[in-house]
This record gives sequence, structure tokens and C-alpha cells, in this order.
Amino acid sequence: MHSMTTRSQHGIVKPNPKYALITTPSADIPRNPHNIRSALAHPGWKAAMDEELEALHKNQTWKLVPRTPNLHVIGSKWVFKSKLKPDGSLDRLKARLVAKGYHQVDGVDYTETFSP
Repeated sequence: MHSMTTRSQHGIVKPNPKYALITTPSADIPRNPHNIRSALAHPGWKAAMDEELEALHKNQTWKLVPRTPNLHVIGSKWVFKSKLKPDGSLDRLKARLVAKGYHQVDGVDYTETFSP
């Protein structure tokens, strides 16, 4: 009788499909900054912020008005995200300037809501 050696006897196992989407972070992909100071320290994030501000100005997203004492000013914050290609490599760094909508007061700052 012929003795057959199986893959499991050699320690060879099929990859488990549930782990197929798990990747390890690459050293060349910058971490998403959690504050403006760390973002400004990295030239790639600074360029992403400049690109976002340029788009906001180009699209006339806002207009500056004089501040009056009874005017409620809504703050903003930066949100940073590393966008990856399907192969896991860096596609681009994305920065978005968003309004702190949770500071708005219904009937004072808005009467309708909209979210794309």
C-alpha cells in the first residue's frame, strides 16, 4: 500500500477566508491626525487642507459677514482620512472642514435640515 503525505501533515493549511480582508498598516501610510497641530506638521496633510479650503472658496460655500453680539457662531473642525487603493497602498490624503452641527439651535441657527 502506498503511504500518502497530506498537506496537513506537512503543516500546510489553506488560508481562512474570514481573514482575507485583514491587513497590517504600512509604514509609508501616514496615520490620520487627531488634531490640527499634528496635521500641519505633515506636508501631505497640509496640502490636503489647502486643497479643501481652495474647493470651499471656489464653490462659494460661505460668505463672510460682520459678527454681531446676538449672532451665534457655529464652530468647525477638521476631519482627516487616508484613502487607500484596493491593493492597500495609499491613494490620497483627504481633509474635510466640517461644521459642528451639534452646536446649532433649532429655530435659531436653522429651520430645515439637509444631509446629502
